[in-house]
Amino acid sequence: MAAFALLLCLLVALVAAVSAYDVGVGIYDITGPATEVNFMGYALPGQRGQGIHLRLFARSYVIVGDDGKRICYVSVDGGMGSDIVNQYVIQNLEKELGQGVYTYDNLSVSGTHTHSGPAGYLQYVLYQVTSLGYVKETFDAWVNGITQSILMAHRNVQPAKMTFNQGLLFGANINRSPTSYLLNPQAEQDLYASQGDTDKNMFSLHFSSKKTGKPMGSVNWFAVHATSMNNTNKLISSDNRGYASQMMERYVNGPDALAGTGPFVAAFASTNLGDVSPNTNGAKCIDTGLPCDGTKSTCNGRCENCIAFGPGTNGDIFESTQIIGDKQFQFAKGLMSADVVEVAGPLDYRHSFVDMSKLNVTLSDGSVVTTCSPAMGYAFAAGTTDGPGMFHFTQGTTSGNPFWDRVRDFLSEPTAEEIACQAPKPILLNTGDVPRPYEWDPKIVPLSIFRIGHIFVVSVPSEFTTMAGRRLRKAMADIVTSSGVLPAGQAPQITIAGLANSYSSYVTTFEEYQAQRYEAASNIFGPHALEGYIQEYSRIMKDLLSGKPSESLEGTPDLMSVQTEQMPSPTFDKAPKDKNFGDLLQDAKATYNVGQQVEVKFVSANPRNNQRIQGTFLTVEKQIGATRAFKVVARDAEWETKFRLTSGDQSGVNGVIADKLNHESVASITWDIPSTAEPGVYRICHFGDHKKLLGGVVVPFTGCSSEFELQLPAAAEKSSSSGKKKAKRHLGGFFGLFQK
Repeated sequence: MAAFALLLCLLVALVAAVSAYDVGVGIYDITGPATEVNFMGYALPGQRGQGIHLRLFARSYVIVGDDGKRICYVSVDGGMGSDIVNQYVIQNLEKELGQGVYTYDNLSVSGTHTHSGPAGYLQYVLYQVTSLGYVKETFDAWVNGITQSILMAHRNVQPAKMTFNQGLLFGANINRSPTSYLLNPQAEQDLYASQGDTDKNMFSLHFSSKKTGKPMGSVNWFAVHATSMNNTNKLISSDNRGYASQMMERYVNGPDALAGTGPFVAAFASTNLGDVSPNTNGAKCIDTGLPCDGTKSTCNGRCENCIAFGPGTNGDIFESTQIIGDKQFQFAKGLMSADVVEVAGPLDYRHSFVDMSKLNVTLSDGSVVTTCSPAMGYAFAAGTTDGPGMFHFTQGTTSGNPFWDRVRDFLSEPTAEEIACQAPKPILLNTGDVPRPYEWDPKIVPLSIFRIGHIFVVSVPSEFTTMAGRRLRKAMADIVTSSGVLPAGQAPQITIAGLANSYSSYVTTFEEYQAQRYEAASNIFGPHALEGYIQEYSRIMKDLLSGKPSESLEGTPDLMSVQTEQMPSPTFDKAPKDKNFGDLLQDAKATYNVGQQVEVKFVSANPRNNQRIQGTFLTVEKQIGATRAFKVVARDAEWETKFRLTSGDQSGVNGVIADKLNHESVASITWDIPSTAEPGVYRICHFGDHKKLLGGVVVPFTGCSSEFELQLPAAAEKSSSSGKKKAKRHLGGFFGLFQK
C-alpha cells in the first residue's frame, strides 16, 4: 500500500512537472503610413488611406515549457502573415537575443485579416499591384512592431497558469459562398449540423500570472472575415477583431488604460475564415433591394451591385464593426470567466517548408495526383459580396474569355498541362510563370504545428474555407488520438491559426473547387491543394508526436533586392497664407453632452513624415481639478476618435488638384463622446510633423482646441429650460445620439 502511495505521488509530481509553463505577453504599434498608401485586402486602387480610426498592433505570446523549449505566437492587426517580414523579424531577434532563440520552427505570425491597413509588406507581385509595389514604410513598421512585441513578451516571461475554453457563438458570421458549401457530401455536412455552413466555435487560451494571480492575456480564435469595414472605408482600422481586442483589454486593464498600453493583451485571431463573412444581413442588389443570383452573386449579370451589408443600420460599416466585434468580446469574456480547463503537458513544435506547386499527393483511393503551379481563375477578379470586383467578371465562372485570355497570355501563356491541372478553373493570371519583374505568387510555403499539452495550433499560410478547415482539424485529431500520446479519455484540441507566416490565397475542398466561386478561383495550387496540405500536415504531426525531426526545403526566397517601390516619398508641406502648422481652422463649441460629437480642424501636414509609432496624431484631454493640468483620456487608437487628413481646398476637383500642388493639408479630428465620459473641462490637441521645402527637414508641431465643457445630461436639461429650440440644441444622453 505504501508503495502504491509512493507511485501515486510520483505520478502527481510528474504531471505537475510537465504542467509548468512560463508565459510572456507583449503588444506594439504596427500602424504604418496613415495616408496615401493603398489598403491591403480588397485590391481596389482607389482605396487609399486618409487617416486613422483604430491603430494596428502586434500581440505576442511567448510560452516556455519546463524543458526550456519555447514557442512564440503573434497575432497581427493586418491582412496576413508575410514570409519576408518573418525573415527580417528573425534577423532582428538574432541581433538582440542571439541565434536559435526564435526561428522559423517556433515562431508563428498570423494576420487578423483586416482589409483596412496599409499594403506593401508582401514580397510577391500579385499582392503589390494596387499598392504600386513594395512599400518600405509599411514593411518597416511591421518588422519593427512585431520584433518589439516579441521582445516585450520575451522579457516579461514568468510562471503562469494556462487554461482553455471553447463554445459556440451564433449570429456573428455567415457563409458568403453557401452554394459551394452545399457541394460537399451530405453525410459530411451532417456531422456539423449544430453549426451549419460556418464554424461557430470560439477557441480561447487564457494566461494568468502565478506570482500575482492576475490575468496576463488571452488568444481567441474565431472564424470570421475582418471585412465589416467595406471597400468604401479609407481610415486605417483593425475592424471587428481589433474592436474586440480593445474592449477585452479595456475590460481587464481598466477604463483608464489607453489602447495598446495595458499589461493584459487580448488577441482575436483568425482561423479557417475563407468563406466566412461578418456581413450577417447577407448580400442584396443595391439598386433593387432584391436578393442576388445565388451561384454567381450578380445583379442583372453584374457583380458590382451585389453587396453584403450588416448588421449595422442602413449599412453603417462602423456600427457593423462594433456589433460583430462586441459579439466576439462578450462571448470571449464569458469563456474566460466560466469553468475552464487547465492546460498541462509537454510543449513542442515542428515546421517544414514545402513546395506546394509540384507536390505528389496520394488520395484515399490510392491514386496519385499532383498540385499545380500557382494560377488565379476568372472569378478571382469578380471579388466577393464583401467587396465586389469589376469589368463584368462573375463568380462561378468555369470558362474563359478570348479578350482576357489574350491579356493573360501577354503576361504568361499557360501550357496545356497547366490548364489541365487547374481545371475546371479557367486561368486568368498564370502567376506561377510570369517572368517579370519578380515572382508573382509563392511556391514554397511554411507549415508548422505547435503542441501545448493536448492543444495543437496548426499554422496555415492560406485562407481555408469552413469545410477545408474541418477536414484538416479532423485529420490532425485522428492522428493524435490514434498515437496514444494523450492520457486515456483526453481528447486532442485542434485550432487553426490562419493566414500565418506567408500568404498563398485560398484553400477549398475538391467539391467546392468545382463551382469556381471566388474562393475556388483563388485556390492557387489547384483542385487537390487541400489533400496536399492534409498530407503534409499529417507528416509533420506524426514527426511531432514521435519526436522525429521534419524534413524541409531550405526556405522561402528573399526578394528584397529586386523589390519595386513606386510610392513617391512625401514632398514638402505648406501652411495657408497667414496660418501656421497646428493653427485651428474649426474650434470646438463651448459645451457638449454625452452622445454628441466634437469636431475640430487644424492646419496640418503629411502624416507620412512621422508615423508616430507608439504615439498619436491626436489627444482628447480632461482637465484635472483646479490645477490646469490635463490628463489624456483618448488617442487616435481609441474607438471614439477619428483622425482624417483632407485637402486644404474643398472647392471641387480643380481645387483639390491645386491643393496638392500647393502642399496644404487639413486635419479633421472627431471625438464621439462615450457614455463613460465624466463631466468636466476638455480640449482636443493635434500633433504632426511638417517637411520644409529647403533641405527636407521635418519639424514637429502641436495645436490644441479651446477648452470645452462636457455636461451631465441633467445639467444640460436644466440649462436649456428657457426655450424649446435651445433644448433641442443641447439635448443629451441617449436621445442626443439622434441629433443632427
